[in-house]
Amino acid sequence: MERGTQRGFTLIELMITVAIVAILASIAYPMYRDAMIKNRRASAKSLLADMAQRQQLFLMDNRAYAGSVADLKVPVPTDVSPYYDLEITAAATTPPSFTATATAKGAQLSDGPLTITHDGTKLPANKW
Repeated sequence: MERGTQRGFTLIELMITVAIVAILASIAYPMYRDAMIKNRRASAKSLLADMAQRQQLFLMDNRAYAGSVADLKVPVPTDVSPYYDLEITAAATTPPSFTATATAKGAQLSDGPLTITHDGTKLPANKW
């Protein structure tokens, strides 16, 4: 067999390919992670808005806001429950008030909490 007819990759060609793949992965992974955090945050914001709307209906029926997510009978989506803990704090003041909070956990921890109140205030403003 002649030396000129051999086929295959040299070690240098293989190492260049590995380096290119590593560079692309180091750029793509953080972008993917950030996109997933934003998508999960959007799901949590949608759920909080739904909870606020259901709180208004609950208020009309019961003359008070619900004190828990279970009282509202809100189905928590599977893309929210592993990443956020949901809590409702209802105050029996005049007029009644509530605060619904989605506290980030796990892979979403860097996102921080999201809050909506009875008067529509959404905090933190830069996340809404």
